Amino acid sequence: LCHKFTRFLMQRAEQFIIMRRKALDGYDVSFLISHSHLEKMWKHKLIDFIIQFMEDIDKEISGMKIAINARARVVASEYMKQFN
Repeated sequence: LCHKFTRFLMQRAEQFIIMRRKALDGYDVSFLISHSHLEKMWKHKLIDFIIQFMEDIDKEISGMKIAINARARVVASEYMKQFN
């Protein structure tokens, strides 16, 4: 689930400017912040963006996991009704 979500984001990496298209080995998401980015952007806003981005990603993935588990529970319940 996480892999599919990060792949979706990586396909749109150029819209995030500082996000790498391909994450570094061992990471799901990685950012590349160069000196020119720091000159063009406010540092505190950049840090706030990364923190907010990671929190939102975590929240989205948690929500997806809950939705998948709820769906699986409904499917399992319907399947088990056959045997009653």
